[in-house]
Amino acid sequence: MTDTSDADESAVVEAVRDVARIAASAGRTDLAARLEQTSRRLQDPGIRVVVVGEFKQGKSKLINALVNAPACTVDDDVATTVPTVVGYAAEPSAWVLERRDESSPGEGAVTRREIALESLSDYISVNGNPDNERGILSAEVLLPREILKGGLQLVDSPGVGGFESANALTTLAAIASAHAVLMVSDASQEYTAPEVQFLRHAMRISPNVAAVIAKTDLYPEWREVEAIDRRHLRDIGDVPVFAVSSDLRLIAAETQDRSLNDESGFPGLVAHLRREVLGRAELIHHRGAVHDLLSVVDQLAVSLRTEMNALLNPEDTPRMIAELEDAKAQADEFRGRSARWQVMLTDGIADLVADMEHDLRDRLRRVMREAEASIDEGDPGPIWDQIAEWLDQRVAAAVAETFVWTDERSTWLSEEVADLFSKGEAELPTIEVGDTTGVLDAVDEISGIDSGQLSAGEKIYIGVRGSYGGVLMVGLVTGLIGMSLINPLSLLAGVLVGRRAYREDMSARLGRRQQEAKAIVRRHIDEVIFQVGKQLKDRLRLVQRTARDHFGTMAEELHRSLSEALNAAKQAATVYTSNRDARVLALQTRIEQLETLRRTIPPLEHDPAASLDPAAAPVHALAEAPVPGGGESR
Repeated sequence: MTDTSDADESAVVEAVRDVARIAASAGRTDLAARLEQTSRRLQDPGIRVVVVGEFKQGKSKLINALVNAPACTVDDDVATTVPTVVGYAAEPSAWVLERRDESSPGEGAVTRREIALESLSDYISVNGNPDNERGILSAEVLLPREILKGGLQLVDSPGVGGFESANALTTLAAIASAHAVLMVSDASQEYTAPEVQFLRHAMRISPNVAAVIAKTDLYPEWREVEAIDRRHLRDIGDVPVFAVSSDLRLIAAETQDRSLNDESGFPGLVAHLRREVLGRAELIHHRGAVHDLLSVVDQLAVSLRTEMNALLNPEDTPRMIAELEDAKAQADEFRGRSARWQVMLTDGIADLVADMEHDLRDRLRRVMREAEASIDEGDPGPIWDQIAEWLDQRVAAAVAETFVWTDERSTWLSEEVADLFSKGEAELPTIEVGDTTGVLDAVDEISGIDSGQLSAGEKIYIGVRGSYGGVLMVGLVTGLIGMSLINPLSLLAGVLVGRRAYREDMSARLGRRQQEAKAIVRRHIDEVIFQVGKQLKDRLRLVQRTARDHFGTMAEELHRSLSEALNAAKQAATVYTSNRDARVLALQTRIEQLETLRRTIPPLEHDPAASLDPAAAPVHALAEAPVPGGGESR
């Protein structure tokens, strides 16, 4: 961040505090509460960058290299099982969010507990916390690092175990609430099809996605892999690519070798985080704060100016009161259920629910048809485990597509309502429809079916049972010519009939297994549609309630400001001449105070990130002291 932007940020923070104090002294507690929220956003921006990728791709070491500290556990045989957030603090510390016993649900069910940095791996790794048996929701590591000081938070996510797996839904949930995403894949091979598809999803959810090719020091042919990956990415959009070596970065930090740091590839990645992530997030926070300040100052000034105009120009008071009455009536209509923005929001949510249900059913029915076709092609019994795994992956991918699509539509609807409400000047509330955490938890696992494998005894029994009729029938016929019941001809007939009976029995068993497998698939798809559809509806209702409350609060603020202005105009008409001059002087003083505060509000910058010099960013952490504990940094 430049010195100019630092000064602007300080000016905005000070202006928010001063305007909030004036609003509170004027009795406008609603406006003061609004600025209090603005102040909290400025003090703790919480700019989250989620690092995602498959297992053992170098995500944890990438974060360690960025902050030059062993913040995340790294080992060849250890995988991360719990999301770890790396943020800023003046003193190093580590915390875990854990769930209490289920016997004590409620607000206190989740607690934040400090732990020793040295024992962090016991809570977040497979070795120390297999299958997350401790019930850890997330871990937090706070470090005194310059790159984190502006509010940057690096989130080390667990490996997804296959981008078509159900675990990918949890990763998409983390992306939905992030400001940016770093997709990490090592240089051992080019992007796989699931990785490319995951990047497509990420770009539709997050406004800022970058690709990182890690471990370039281990693979001499990494430049060829990078070229191939860039060709893959050209087909899906403008995604910046950074080829890096975390080991070289850590060695450069230890030896203070600037040329080695340049060779590691991290200068470009750090510059990207500073310019494209921190810079853009600061612009959004800055614009939101300035908009809130100007809106509050205007609403505080409207009643003061109205009263002063009525005192200075009493002959215009009736006209002014009539105009304010009209404006107040429009504000009343604007906050009512019949307001255009309310109608658009209600109709839009109803349409979105219907479209969402159709989209989910359509995707899952295609999955069901594919599953039934594969079942018809052979015996599902021996390979049912593979079919169930494939079905889980396809269902998870279909649900993810629907959630991404619904998130896009809900964001578009919120923007349309905001544009209708205030012509694009209203800051949108944060609504995370794309959060897919736990959406498939309520769905039962796919049932098993008979493998269809028969023992030798069962096969002999079926053959003997079928051959009995053939032996008896032919034996009776040959008995007419004096042959015994059991003779070579009857035995041959028994073998032929028994073989046919065995084939018919096996065919009937295969048909039953196929029908059973299809029934299981249909029941599973129906259960997914039932459970996931309910959760999507609930989240769309949340969109409606959040947008309604957000814009309804703004309409209430506007209505109250106009009401106070109207009352001030009416009261000014009854002020005696002896008190008029004193009242005008008091009003002028307060208006000048507001105008002075307005002049202290810095203007909006078009692109504060453009002033950041990429060349100045690379080695911010090279001279920083290491933090003790927190795992190994091999």
